[in-house]
Amino acid sequence: MQKNFIPFKDTQRFSKLINAYLDRSEVLEPFYGRYPLLSHFEAQLKEKKASYPNTHRKVLVEVLQEQYKTLLPSAASKKNIKLLEKETTFTITTGHQLSLMTGPLYFIYKIISTLNLCKQLKQKYPKADFIPIYWMASEDHDFEEISSFRFNDKGIRWPGEAGGAVGEMTLEELLPALDVFETHLDHSDHAKQLKALIAKSYRSAHNLSNATLKLVHELFSEQGLIILEPQKRALKRLFIPYIKKELLEGISFSSVSEQTERLTNALETHYTPQVNPRAINLFYLTPQGRHRIEKKGVHFHLHESDQIFSTTALLSQMEEQPELFSPNVILRPVYQECILPNLCYIGGGGELAYWFQLKTTFQEFEIPFPMLLLRNSVLLYSKKIGKKIKNLNLTTADLFLNRNALLNKKIRQISNIDLDLTDLKEQLKKQFDQLSELVSHTDASFKGAVEAQQAKQFKGLKNLEKRLLKAQKRVLKDEVQRLVLLHEKLFPNDHLQERTLNFTSFYLEIGPDFIAHLTDALDPLNPEFVLLEY
Repeated sequence: MQKNFIPFKDTQRFSKLINAYLDRSEVLEPFYGRYPLLSHFEAQLKEKKASYPNTHRKVLVEVLQEQYKTLLPSAASKKNIKLLEKETTFTITTGHQLSLMTGPLYFIYKIISTLNLCKQLKQKYPKADFIPIYWMASEDHDFEEISSFRFNDKGIRWPGEAGGAVGEMTLEELLPALDVFETHLDHSDHAKQLKALIAKSYRSAHNLSNATLKLVHELFSEQGLIILEPQKRALKRLFIPYIKKELLEGISFSSVSEQTERLTNALETHYTPQVNPRAINLFYLTPQGRHRIEKKGVHFHLHESDQIFSTTALLSQMEEQPELFSPNVILRPVYQECILPNLCYIGGGGELAYWFQLKTTFQEFEIPFPMLLLRNSVLLYSKKIGKKIKNLNLTTADLFLNRNALLNKKIRQISNIDLDLTDLKEQLKKQFDQLSELVSHTDASFKGAVEAQQAKQFKGLKNLEKRLLKAQKRVLKDEVQRLVLLHEKLFPNDHLQERTLNFTSFYLEIGPDFIAHLTDALDPLNPEFVLLEY
């Protein structure tokens, strides 16, 4: 694949917060731990090794061994689970919801970033081992967010409904939607391979969690990715001290609130909190749903339920069935870092934004805060599209303009008349400057009238400029249409491709080598947006 790069800042598609993080702005330093440079990992692994109990390591390995009995683990997967028994083995983790068919493309980029960082760390620190982990967000309850994916220009939707943790959802209502998806595939070998992936995952699974586990395993097991289903009693038992502290002291509310206020003050108008803490940041799982735990007086209530617990009863339930207690977005990272020997979390801009709210919470729970790495971002296009980009004289920065701005820029460039009225505006300004000077020496009461007339004239020129541009778009409608079609291919609905299209759109073209090509092309520590021509 041919590579090109553009700084995230120059795409104008990412938040000022993320751009500040990539620039290593001093303003952000209090809100994260160590910045993700290879040289910084030595201190991180020493800190984690000193704080991560061998008892947790033993439980983690046992859970993974049991989980992988339901799969056909690759040699690489078996090796990595075995390596986790050693005190010198650490994890690099990414996580994601159980999105249908993995959801948007960035799911794939997250995992590849994780795999590649482990390889780079092994080269840098050969005495240690680094295991890539995909954390399945099986306890999430936002079904709407995971229930569809886009294949080329078609949306495939699961017409289901979730009451509780989405991982427990059965798949009967999904299968007809997958039937529809398969009708959109051709009869090529790559299409057959996609259908085989579906058969080995969704068509042979008992719930959504199991289907996602099987699909991601099929895609990445040969590279040694370890998939973790965190909704396990043995793992939740390790989290009991933190559940108890949250229930009795509610410390995450105050720590996140204070951190968020400091972050907002530091970045002023450039930051909107990604998550808002509750008094208790835990859910309770029942067959009817995932209910927030709320403290009312001396009792605990389950939101949207009649169930009430005394403190003694709830703590007793926690000891007997810890798997019923589910951390929300605030405490999920704490749970992750409790049960894993983890060094770094890899996520998108939105995820990192809420991790910045959590550093003091980790301090309260006395758990090392992981390093935070922005995942790779990619724009994929074929050689055919690459030629069109070249023929239209589009720069890399041009591609990332919003569609209307791109059209306006190109129409001005190719038009045979000058659509820029800047010279006229400058002449008009000089005339009004002279008029203002004259008024100041005669009757100052006319100043308001002059200013109003100036505003009216400039508004008229601006509207005229817009109308000229619009008229020229009609004249050059063929060029406009070609540009719109090209941009839609690259930025569906004027959004980043990676946040819109599913991997199947490219798998159908490229085949199983799609994953290998991406793995070869991406460097997780290169802080630039990647353009790949295949």
